[in-house]
Amino acid sequence: MLEGIVMRSTGSRYLVRDEEGALHDCVARGQLRIQGFRSTNPIAVGDHVVIEPEVRMVGGEQVGQITEVKDRRNYLVRRSVNLSHEKHVIAANVDQALLMVTVARPRTSFGFIDRFLVTAESYEVPAILLFNKVDDLDAGELEQLEAYESTYRTAGYRMLRTSARNGTGVEDVKALLLGKVSLLAGHSGVGKSTLINAIDPALDLHTAEVSAASLKGQHTTTLAEMFALDLSDASEGHPSFIIDTPGVKGFGLVDMDPPHIGDQFPEIFALKGECRFSDCLHLEEPGCAVRAAAGDGRVPPSRYRSYLDMLAGLEEEGPYRKSQ
Repeated sequence: MLEGIVMRSTGSRYLVRDEEGALHDCVARGQLRIQGFRSTNPIAVGDHVVIEPEVRMVGGEQVGQITEVKDRRNYLVRRSVNLSHEKHVIAANVDQALLMVTVARPRTSFGFIDRFLVTAESYEVPAILLFNKVDDLDAGELEQLEAYESTYRTAGYRMLRTSARNGTGVEDVKALLLGKVSLLAGHSGVGKSTLINAIDPALDLHTAEVSAASLKGQHTTTLAEMFALDLSDASEGHPSFIIDTPGVKGFGLVDMDPPHIGDQFPEIFALKGECRFSDCLHLEEPGCAVRAAAGDGRVPPSRYRSYLDMLAGLEEEGPYRKSQ
């Protein structure tokens, strides 16, 4: 028996890296599930598993078998694409989530950023914003970037400016990744794979240009995959991993009741105790400290609008689908 971490999941096959760094092609034994946990993928990238190497013949090749999935420290989810009442685990056992944002070509909306941040907050994954392609912005777009930064500075999030093409911020990102399991997310075309290649050129991940017709990215990452990074670090023997994720369009709110949505906005949660009513939803209730703060700018207008949209069950391209 060996213990390892799932690096890639493709349907019924899993690539597992053992504690010595060796890779094993595996299948799951029977219907492995974490007790009490319901999702479309019972084994996800980042899961810690126990395997028996090369004990099964599948399609004429000898493969390993996953016999146990360890309890998850945390995880990040999105709504299932095909099953409206199920969640899909993007990754498990994550130390931090980095969301790559571009203000143009393609533009990342406040709504998308806020859904991601709310998801990270609700699953207790620290989130950092990477504003990429800062070398390619005109004067008006730089003003927009500053508006984004002001909004999320108010909310207390850490932010970095990056450019994978000219190296801006790359060393700072490397320092963030040392000795950690980090998830990198963002729309297609924001430059995730390009940044990973700048951090560790040996990986040589496939990249594609943004479509000139639609100003949207072309999907080059089709599934979440974890990569071991060669950073020549001094992280006391702890390896560094990064999880590259598909350019998902949005994050639905799953496993979350309306009263808890506001708790995932740090600047709203900080004011919650000042509301007249303990169960205030910050809508039309009298004596609402959050509405007062949204009116005078202490809570950024875009963040309050995102909160209202989430509370109403709205998103940019359709209704949120909440797991039951």
